[in-house]
Amino acid sequence: MPQEENTSLLVDLAQDYYLNHLNLGDISKKYNISRYKISKFLSEAIDKKIVTINISSPFSRSTDLENKLKKAFPNPNFYVLKNTEDIAHENDRFYSFAAKYLQDLIDGKKIIGLTWGDTIYHVIDAFQTTAKDNMVFTQFIGENGKHNSLAGTMRMVQKVATRYNGKYLTIDAPLYIVNKDVRRMLALEPAIQPSLATAQQLDLIFTSVGTIDSINSIESWYNSKNILFPKVNSNSIAALVYGRPIDKDGKLLVNEDDDKVFGISFKKVLEVPSRVVIVNDKFKSSALNAALQGNYFTDVILNEPTANKLLAEL
Repeated sequence: MPQEENTSLLVDLAQDYYLNHLNLGDISKKYNISRYKISKFLSEAIDKKIVTINISSPFSRSTDLENKLKKAFPNPNFYVLKNTEDIAHENDRFYSFAAKYLQDLIDGKKIIGLTWGDTIYHVIDAFQTTAKDNMVFTQFIGENGKHNSLAGTMRMVQKVATRYNGKYLTIDAPLYIVNKDVRRMLALEPAIQPSLATAQQLDLIFTSVGTIDSINSIESWYNSKNILFPKVNSNSIAALVYGRPIDKDGKLLVNEDDDKVFGISFKKVLEVPSRVVIVNDKFKSSALNAALQGNYFTDVILNEPTANKLLAEL
C-alpha cells in the first residue's frame, strides 16, 4: 500500500475509533478489515504520532519536589500534589488527593488509628466508600477536648468507619491526664481497655502535625502547660507529634516518666509499621520539618506550597 494511502487509512481508522467511538466490529464491517489488523493499524497510528494520547489528572504529583524532599529526608515516602491554576478549588483538590493516596496505603490493613483536626476530617469526607467489614478504626490516644467540634477524634473514628462499613473504638478520656495513678487505673476500665488493647496492634496511623497553637487554643491546656510538659520551655516546642512536644531538631522534649498523654506509649506508636502525616498548611512547614528530623512518619502527604516552604527552610 502506498505511503499516502496508508497514512490516510490510519487517520480514518483513528478518527472512527477515538473520535466517533465506533467499536472494532463496526470498523471491521465499514472497511472490510479484520479486527486484528485494525488493532495493528491503531498501534501504528500511535507509533507514527498520528494519534497522541494525553491524560490530564486533577491529582498530578510533583515528582521534582518529591525527589528533593526524599534527598533531604531519605526515610519517608512523599506524595506532593502539584499546583494548578484552579486556586478556588485548591483545598478540595488536596483533600481528594490525600484521600486517594491514604486509601491506597490503608488497603490491606486491618487496624487503623487516627487523631483529630480539620484536615483529617475533610480527607475522610473525600474517602471513597468501600465495604471492609473486618477493618477496625480506633483512637490510640485520648480526646482533644473539643467536644463540640465535628473534627474531634471520637466523631472521626465513627465517620471513617462508616466509609468502610467497619467497626470503630473510642477512648472516652482526655488526651492529657496529669496523675500517673489515674492514667494507670483508667486504662483498666472495661469501657476503655478494649480500645487500648486493640491500639497495641495498629497496622497504620494517620494524623496531622500540631504546633504550640494546638495547645494554646484549648484553655485548660494553655493554663496548664507547665504541668502537662514539666521542665519544658514552651518557646522550644517546634511541633507536637502524637500529642508529645518536640524541638526543632525533632528531639522529644518529655521523657517517659513525664509523659502525660493517655493512650498507648510513644515507643509503641513508633513501632506502628505505617505512620502517615497529612499537611496542607504552609504555616506548618516548620513543625513538619521538626517532625521529619525526628523520623516520626513513614509517609508524608502534602501540597506544593508546603513542600516549597519546607525545602526553603532547610
